[in-house]
Amino acid sequence: MKTWLVTGGAGFIGGNFVLDAVARGIRVVNLDALTYAGNRNTLAALDEHPGHVFVHGDIGDRPLVASLLQAHQPCAVVNFAAESHVDRSIDGPAAFVQTNVVGTLSLLEATRDHWRGLQGAAREQFRFLHVSTDEVYGSLGDTGKFTEQSPYAPNSPYSASKAASDHLVRAFHHTYGLPVLTTNCSNNYGPFQFPEKLIPLVIARALAGEALPIYGDGRNVRDWLYVGDHCTAINAVLERGRVGETYNVGGDAEMQNIDVVQAICALLDARRPRADGASRTSQITYVADRPGHDRRYAIDASKLKRELGWQPSHDFEQGIAATVDWYLQHQEWVQGVLDGSYRLERIGAAA
Repeated sequence: MKTWLVTGGAGFIGGNFVLDAVARGIRVVNLDALTYAGNRNTLAALDEHPGHVFVHGDIGDRPLVASLLQAHQPCAVVNFAAESHVDRSIDGPAAFVQTNVVGTLSLLEATRDHWRGLQGAAREQFRFLHVSTDEVYGSLGDTGKFTEQSPYAPNSPYSASKAASDHLVRAFHHTYGLPVLTTNCSNNYGPFQFPEKLIPLVIARALAGEALPIYGDGRNVRDWLYVGDHCTAINAVLERGRVGETYNVGGDAEMQNIDVVQAICALLDARRPRADGASRTSQITYVADRPGHDRRYAIDASKLKRELGWQPSHDFEQGIAATVDWYLQHQEWVQGVLDGSYRLERIGAAA
């Protein structure tokens, strides 16, 4: 049985990845600090599962990481651990540097030292996969897409911290020979996403009868990627990707923010109509734009498709319907994460 050390595996993307990996017979050692967006309830299906070992801890705790590597001898480390919300990085950038830069450096050092001690096939087959974002590339105009050769031009404290971590991963490969892989993905959506992000936030506020805030003119464009498709892409890169390479992961689903919100409203109107019969689009309101708000992201994932044969299996219409249905069916999960530290309010409004 393969063993993977997955960091940040109680978060949104990491949690979905862990659930899928264990279901496929992979043993996962799951290291998560359980900050506000980490949620053990996401992993409830794995309670008492012999293929899942949960460890509450920080990637910056180098002795802990070293002990896990020694005790469990994973054949791969998959790093999801990160502070990930742009608005929060505006309010408090230091936490993003601490986790995404300093924490990633500590994880890399522990992993490098462990890998150096491996022999034969274990050393040859070992991989360190770093999960990153398309936001490191900055903002696009009306045309074009990000490729793996796009220059880094981060515009928020979050994307700057992820850019730094990407550079560290690259450096550990070229300096020390560590067998690394990096993925840069577009905006994810799907089950178990913390409700500060656009799609789950709109669902939660719409159901509560609250205003649906749209930043600026609502025409900022994102390339939306269903989280399950992201997980299959990571698996493909981990199993068949070329060491030292970066692979962009996108959903081929460019959408303006206002169109995303209107699609959610239409689905909720059909599935859970308002008592007064009005459309939830009447709850849409425009608010001051996010400071430094990137205008457009779009991913060219042709390298991943060409080299590894990956394709997204969900278009946006399918993915958003499945996502709305999941949140309607799992309101107890949503209420469980809406504690006193976050109540659907706006954050990151002031530069």
